[in-house]
Amino acid sequence: MNVESTELEENLQAESSQSEEETARERHRQRIEEMRRSKEKQMMRRKYIKKYAPVGAGLLAALILVFTGAGLLHSHSKEKKEAQIKERDVSTAESLEVQDKDQEGQPQEKDTEGEESSKSYQAQTTADTLQIGDTLQSGDVFYSQYAVLVDLEDSRILAQKNADTRINPASMTKILTVLVAAEHIQNLDDTFTMTRDITDYCYINDCSYAGFEKEEVISIRDLFYGAILPSGADAAVALAVYVSGSQEAFVELMNEKLAELGLGETTHFTNCVGIYGEDHYSTVYDMAMIMEAAMDNELCRTVMSAHTYTTSKTEQHPEGITLSNWFLRRIEDRDSGSEVICGKTGYVTQSGSCAASYAANEGGKEYICVTANANSGNRCIADQARLYKQFSAA
Repeated sequence: MNVESTELEENLQAESSQSEEETARERHRQRIEEMRRSKEKQMMRRKYIKKYAPVGAGLLAALILVFTGAGLLHSHSKEKKEAQIKERDVSTAESLEVQDKDQEGQPQEKDTEGEESSKSYQAQTTADTLQIGDTLQSGDVFYSQYAVLVDLEDSRILAQKNADTRINPASMTKILTVLVAAEHIQNLDDTFTMTRDITDYCYINDCSYAGFEKEEVISIRDLFYGAILPSGADAAVALAVYVSGSQEAFVELMNEKLAELGLGETTHFTNCVGIYGEDHYSTVYDMAMIMEAAMDNELCRTVMSAHTYTTSKTEQHPEGITLSNWFLRRIEDRDSGSEVICGKTGYVTQSGSCAASYAANEGGKEYICVTANANSGNRCIADQARLYKQFSAA
């Protein structure tokens, strides 16, 4: 081996040894750096622990005290409450014992405090009740075949004609419709979208209508006025569907209301509109009691006293619909001796022209009049005006 080869080999070995040493030193520096970082983290943790440990310990101690105190307080409160109940029971027993001794031999009265009282709707005939014939005291012809006039102050029937005979109430039915709806509706500004089923129902049954159209979005307030002023079947059925989901379900509520009023044996409804049916019946006396109940409802009284009303503007009716209560507008032109404040008419062939109204004379005496089976709307109004006139000075 020559000298140059030997030197080259020695140089290569030296470079290799140097490279290994540098690699080892680099690994050593990396390990030292990792150890330094780890040390810094440990020191940081210790710093935070030292700083916040007293606060955490204090919070933990406070929580323990709170829960322990709450448990003791609950236990003390429970014991105190049990003692109070025991003391109250003893006191009540002693009080009842004293009452029993004080009331011994005396009739017991029912404690009605806190009970919801319901008004009884009924009126009585008296020896002075006028039995209406073909004419009134004035000599005027009385056209209606059924009639009743009630003095609300005394719950007394002033005059009657076949008042308890079954009739078809026609659209006077809607008085109960709005009363039941009023008792189940909270938001008059809510809306209802008129459906084809409702408009078709009105058309098929030849009903009067307010004029709302399919897909028209109507306020609930407008439905009330639409059901009464023009006697709109579209509005009445819409109220029923809004309240109960269907007319059938709503009619169940109507019949429940009749039972509540004590009229369930003599009045029964099968629809909320007044369409004729053998099982849809009432009497003029029962309709007077329904009318009285409606007058005790603020919403019903407001709606039924309106002479005119314009519905809200909609896409289908940009100016709204102007509705009129023609009964009120016509009877105010007659001499009734009273102010006729509210009214609702009805008509089907089987019941003729009929109406239920509420009036007050100058002295504030209030009346309800219901008539049925007059042979025209004008004669129905004339009968009511003349009947009010005869008793308005009483």
